[in-house]
Amino acid sequence: MAELIGAKSTILIADDEEANRDLLLGILAGAGYEVICASDGDAALRAIEKGSVDLAVMDVLMPGRTGFSACLTLKSQPETRLLPVVLVTGLSSADDRIQGIMCGADDFLCKPIRKHELLARVSSLLRLKQFTDELENAETVLCTLALSIEAKDRYTEGHCERISKYSVAMAKGMGLSEELRVALRRGGILHDIGKIAVPERVLQKPGPLTDEEWKIMKQHPVIGERICAPLKSFRLVLPIIRHHHEKLDGSGYPDRLEGDQIPLTARILQTVDIYDALTTDRPYRNALRPEQAIDKMREEVKRGWWDAALVDQLEALVAEVSNAV
Repeated sequence: MAELIGAKSTILIADDEEANRDLLLGILAGAGYEVICASDGDAALRAIEKGSVDLAVMDVLMPGRTGFSACLTLKSQPETRLLPVVLVTGLSSADDRIQGIMCGADDFLCKPIRKHELLARVSSLLRLKQFTDELENAETVLCTLALSIEAKDRYTEGHCERISKYSVAMAKGMGLSEELRVALRRGGILHDIGKIAVPERVLQKPGPLTDEEWKIMKQHPVIGERICAPLKSFRLVLPIIRHHHEKLDGSGYPDRLEGDQIPLTARILQTVDIYDALTTDRPYRNALRPEQAIDKMREEVKRGWWDAALVDQLEALVAEVSNAV
């Protein structure tokens, strides 16, 4: 069974009763899986923290930390939130199942355990995890590519990380959902990935660009969107990548959107992007001080380019960070 989903997977069994652990161990090891055993919820969490676990099968009722509690802990941490968790229970009430769902459990098994049902559910969840891992690997490759583009220009070192961090902080302060904050985190890293198609002579030109060079540069949001489009999990990231160079008065690119036609997430990242560019040394000018950069952005707000409310949000965030140092 294990070979159906590729490389041998490691499964954690957590149960305070040795007979139950032995039963599950026999079934899963017999099917070709690597198996780790734990006698309670705390031991299960320690084992997962130390090793490479692909799926956890946990009894609900254990002394100390219960299966419910251990599952909730795993699903609340970014490092383990995608780890499949199967809760094993002798409880049959709807309230218990609802509690398990609220804790983030991916599946349930009722005692007594049926061998073929256990193997089928484990195989199904591991196959889904494999797909998730492939998506994460693709995201890692894209982020590495984006950072490699940034590394070619010493003037933009750390730019993507700063954009990502400040955009997420602004979104959090505005009460935006976790889903949109994740999109902004990704967008901060990937917003300029389309510059891979822009020649270095254009990217690093110390003086003004010619009309022909601007035509090339203005294609990078479209190319970036195209690069990231195959990842369905990036559906909220694509508008950020494509529209972070639009202006409220419709004079931006690539689509000349106006006002609220520009997605809020793109406007947030755009605001941070402009501020970071102004406060960073460039070949053609020295970095502005934070207050100078905000003043310049307010001048451009009056020209109809940027969102005044977002500039206010950014100014407050910059002041908060400065006071915390």
